[in-house]
Amino acid sequence: MYSYMKGSTHELASLEIAIKAIPDDPRVWVPQAPNVYFRPMFLNTLGGQWCNLLKVTRSGILSRHVHPAPVFGMVMKGKWHYFEHDWVAEEGSFVFEPPGEIHTLNVPEDCEEMITFFNISGCMVYLDKDNKQIGYEDVFTKIDMCRAHYDKVGLGADYVDQFIR
Repeated sequence: MYSYMKGSTHELASLEIAIKAIPDDPRVWVPQAPNVYFRPMFLNTLGGQWCNLLKVTRSGILSRHVHPAPVFGMVMKGKWHYFEHDWVAEEGSFVFEPPGEIHTLNVPEDCEEMITFFNISGCMVYLDKDNKQIGYEDVFTKIDMCRAHYDKVGLGADYVDQFIR
């Protein structure tokens, strides 16, 4: 028999997260590259997963990369596409990326701002034109980026802790 009642949480369960997705405070957006930011929402250190919003405030290319696990996305604002495909992900679009697919995200010139929710497991492996690894990101590098940024902008390095499970 369970030791908790309907509407309560087991003492060993992680705390829920209920936050405003697009924050009022611009300092919550963590710079990732020039004009590219992410907003952490869920950083799962046990499962190697993270959920975040990706925001791009200009047209251009985001680094060529591959994921070893599936990625799920939902475009909240603007649009983007992959050079390797003929579809365009526009506001309201759902995107599934199968593991092992190499792609290069592009925000077109007629898009002032793009925001997409991504649910990523594993990592992002950045590749050069010859498919050689030139870098990576995972839940731990994301946490490190958040800690450094939040400390620098006055929110405190521990601000990121609310998203870690």
